[in-house]
Amino acid sequence: MISIKELRKSFGPVVAVDGVSFDVEKGEVLGFLGPNGAGKSTVMKMVACFLKPDSGGASVCGYDILENPVEVRQSIGYLAENVPLYNEMAVDDFLNFICDARQIFGKGRKQAIDRVVTMCSIESVFHQTIETLSKGYKRRVGLAQSLIHDPKVLILDEPTDGLDPNQKHEVRALINDMAKDKCIIVSTHILDEVEAVCSRAIIMSKGSIQVNSTPDKLKEEHKCGLDEIFRKITG
Repeated sequence: MISIKELRKSFGPVVAVDGVSFDVEKGEVLGFLGPNGAGKSTVMKMVACFLKPDSGGASVCGYDILENPVEVRQSIGYLAENVPLYNEMAVDDFLNFICDARQIFGKGRKQAIDRVVTMCSIESVFHQTIETLSKGYKRRVGLAQSLIHDPKVLILDEPTDGLDPNQKHEVRALINDMAKDKCIIVSTHILDEVEAVCSRAIIMSKGSIQVNSTPDKLKEEHKCGLDEIFRKITG
């Protein structure tokens, strides 16, 4: 459902992404790992059509990111690391605004909002303004907007950032539940999250892929846990 071929992106003299290629299929949850500055977010922004690559390409659900950006965006639910929430809006108004942007109207709108409110456990803050919410609830509202159109592909950048242990467990259970029907990329610095939800892991460093394997194979090959593997590969 996602196919990435030789993506490259530079910012001035800095090569952020240097020839990255990989595929992700329906039913997979890919853990996308790397230290700060490795190029992970740049890759995800290019796949989601927020950034144009210098060269290479990618497709999502058969749509090319350069030739069919509207169809790509329609196919993706994207939770950015710093999701652009509007602090002065109430949660219900914000989700209705997202429905406007996604062209979800009528009975389908109520069903979509009811579904994501329950999935993301935001019933208790539904009528609060976003500026009054805790970081954890803001993250859950951000997750709700990424799910509202029931996309086939999810790109989640630090989906449990700011959540307490109970909330993390709920979001991880939600990802596991959705995995059978969707193609999901999860970027995270929390390595036990990779073991909890991911069927495969890619580790990037300095703009390039260093490892593309399953968590179990990595631990078997290196004879240690993912934290130590991460330090070995990226240190």
